[in-house]
Amino acid sequence: MEFDKIDIHELLPQKDPFVMVGRLVWFDEEETVTETLVSEDNIFVDNGYFSASGIIENMAQTCAARIGYVNKYILQKGIQIGFIGAIRGLNLFCRPKTGDLLRTTVTVREEIFGMTLVEAEVKVGDRLVAEAGMKIALKESEEKENDDDTTR
Repeated sequence: MEFDKIDIHELLPQKDPFVMVGRLVWFDEEETVTETLVSEDNIFVDNGYFSASGIIENMAQTCAARIGYVNKYILQKGIQIGFIGAIRGLNLFCRPKTGDLLRTTVTVREEIFGMTLVEAEVKVGDRLVAEAGMKIALKESEEKENDDDTTR
């Protein structure tokens, strides 16, 4: 698959200006990698630096890109909404600045009962910016929710 031909917007439930990943660079069963250029107009940039909240959202949206890729290109279904269920072991080593290219890697540790446990790391070049463990919960699809609706 030529990942550079994929429009990241096709994989994410988020819409601009809340999209925090630029492009998908790699996907396999275990690992997903995105790249993102920190721009001055990003809503999480303050005084030329990307905020901790933006870094966490970037990690979560890399997970969302993974889920979007699986749904669209493997399962051939629509975008599924996910939620951050927990963040553990968050270490922020520095704040990237405007013009930095973030490379975010999410490694799946376990998938069970609609929950995905991942380890995420964000780098600028060889410099580690942040790392964390995340638990991502997936929302049931709308079709399934409607099928279970007994109030009709």
